[in-house]
Amino acid sequence: MPKKIRQLISMLEKAGFSNRGGKGSHRNFIHPSGAKITISGNLASDALKYQEKEVELKINEVKK
Repeated sequence: MPKKIRQLISMLEKAGFSNRGGKGSHRNFIHPSGAKITISGNLASDALKYQEKEVELKINEVKK
């Protein structure tokens, strides 16, 4: 079962990313290390597979 967009956002915030806004359904997150990621979709929508993979990659990137 796919994760919801709100779950991905929660994962990013726990990893230290902060929401710097966006237009429409897009949210831009930035980490103090300089890593950036954009998540699109409504909070209650199912996340697409590429979004889940991208979030996992960015979180792993900032942990190193």
